Amino acid sequence: MNHNRCRGDLTSYLLWQSIMSHFPSQAPPRTLSALSQFDFHTRIAETTGVALTVFTSVDCGACRHLRQVLPAVLRLRPEWQVFEIDAQREAGLTNEFEVFHLPSVFVFYDGQYHCPLGAESRPSAIIDAVHTALQRPAQEAP
Repeated sequence: MNHNRCRGDLTSYLLWQSIMSHFPSQAPPRTLSALSQFDFHTRIAETTGVALTVFTSVDCGACRHLRQVLPAVLRLRPEWQVFEIDAQREAGLTNEFEVFHLPSVFVFYDGQYHCPLGAESRPSAIIDAVHTALQRPAQEAP
């Protein structure tokens, strides 16, 4: 074993760590958590605060755009949870929620269903629409 090489790697690492300590650390962007018909109801019931469920499909252009917008929503509202459901693979949930177009977003709060969300795919529009939706009482889920 070449001990000089190990010492050099350690020195490089410590130098890199020293340099990086001068830059504010950025948390990695949060991603959407996938849900399936097998864990949907349990995970939603266990979620406190705002939970958005987003029905998407891989070949849906509007879904791809919304997937790019939602991490910005999570940066602005880190306490929120966003769950993605593949509408094609999870046909049972798609039927249960009467999803007729993609993407479709539904609002839950403390595990209780509130409503479908209608908003432009912009962080501020989504946040405002959620706040408006939560002013009304919870509804019975479809």
